[in-house]
Amino acid sequence: MYDEGIGAWTRQRRLKFPDKLALVFGERQFTYREFADAVDRVAEVLHVRDIHKGDRVAYIGENSPEFLFTLFACAQIGAVFVPINTRLAPPEVTHVLTDSGSRALVYDLDFADRVMPGVEAAGIAHIIPTEDGLPGFPGLPELMTRPTGGRVAIDMAFDDPAAIIYTSGTTGKPKGAVLSHRNLTFCAMNCAIDIDVSRSEIALLISPLFHVAALGMGALPIVLMGGTMVLEKGFEAGRALELIESRRITMLSGVPTTFQLLVDHPNWASTDISSLRRLTCGGSAVPSRILNAWEERGLGFSQGSGMTETSPGATTLAAEFTRPKQGSVGVPHFFTNVRVTNEAGQVVPRGTIGEIEIQGPNVFLGYHNQPEKTAESFREGGWFRSGDMGYLDEDGFLYIADRLKDMIISGGENIYPAEVEQLIADIDGVTGVAVIGVPDEKWGEVPWAIVSLREGAELTSEQVVERLTGQIARYKIPKTTVIVDDFPRTASGKIRKADLRARYTGSARPVHQPGTAEPWKTETIRTRK
Repeated sequence: MYDEGIGAWTRQRRLKFPDKLALVFGERQFTYREFADAVDRVAEVLHVRDIHKGDRVAYIGENSPEFLFTLFACAQIGAVFVPINTRLAPPEVTHVLTDSGSRALVYDLDFADRVMPGVEAAGIAHIIPTEDGLPGFPGLPELMTRPTGGRVAIDMAFDDPAAIIYTSGTTGKPKGAVLSHRNLTFCAMNCAIDIDVSRSEIALLISPLFHVAALGMGALPIVLMGGTMVLEKGFEAGRALELIESRRITMLSGVPTTFQLLVDHPNWASTDISSLRRLTCGGSAVPSRILNAWEERGLGFSQGSGMTETSPGATTLAAEFTRPKQGSVGVPHFFTNVRVTNEAGQVVPRGTIGEIEIQGPNVFLGYHNQPEKTAESFREGGWFRSGDMGYLDEDGFLYIADRLKDMIISGGENIYPAEVEQLIADIDGVTGVAVIGVPDEKWGEVPWAIVSLREGAELTSEQVVERLTGQIARYKIPKTTVIVDDFPRTASGKIRKADLRARYTGSARPVHQPGTAEPWKTETIRTRK
């Protein structure tokens, strides 16, 4: 059988270009031979701990070579890689570990306190630190030097699961999207084709690899094509500008905030960025001010849309269409189809708003342990129902009109209001709550909580922050709390979030609008520092 898994990629790169520089991480550098050898050793470490095909291996840690070694090692032995968002609170980490059924955990020591409750709750058999120094638990560096039974790898099929990526759930609990080797392969191919990634690429990877965007459209296309990854633990604008100049970076990916912070840095004008050939941006539209600043330096953006369930790329907007098709998220990726349908699943005419559906080899297998939710998410023919509303123009370019699921994107992070609303609703005195996204110059959007209280109750923004801290990631906690008498509601009693967004997204501080009567009679704005 031919190995169709992504675990074969490092072996192929070692065979074809063993001395090509694959990865740079601070002072550490790896050729493709060294990179593949490290992956083989981590695969052996997992194998001798009885990690086999189908077993889940969780990972939590900042960007590092060990993240990539573990990913490809899992793929080699048929294990399923489960990266965990480092910004999650302990209860959220515990949910991921228990829901995924992970048998092993590889983790940075900095996250020990956050993961240990989940290790116990999930009954994880093996915990492996990414560094040495913990008595009784040798880290990967030591384990990789110990003798083992030799190289271990099995042939994988395209449809075998490769990873479970957890995405915030509309019902409050994150769902595990199961991505196959086919999904990750075709996402990387889509990216390589539509963004023109080549073997000469030197890509600066500054976004967290636990996000499917940084992984599926950053690291994986570079390995597939045999380019060089310059990996950073995190993003700092001054450091990124320094690397662009010194490492002659050719490709940079990020969210709008990333590019804004680079432009706003004091070294922006003096930094030599002439090596850059392509910029890719996701999460939300790039503001005109940022477009202008980069265009003045001779560079445009490739933009697009996607989600965890599409590995993540669904559409792409080439740089030459940024201005003529401003506001669009582009056309389908090369190996992807997109359509817009009505409630009955019928394709609507161009220019008509409907639900965006996506089909292709990059569309995920389904939600882990949620067959009913998976079935609800697909139409006949493998069309995934994105939950986003939009339309196709006469040229086939997609425009997103609204988010059916009310998702908020803040600094590239997805926030589902239901998760936050459930926690706020439990605060004593709260009679109603709606969390919406409000435009923010730095983060694109930030969450605001619109809250009604029972008579005589008091609630401050600080109390909301205190209640939510430790329960959910910090970026999900509302920046502003608005106290209102009541909410605009539908005939069935549901809160009309569209009305709330119209009310509060027009300016940084809401103002009274004619015709908005009783619900807005009392309005107190409280913003945390």
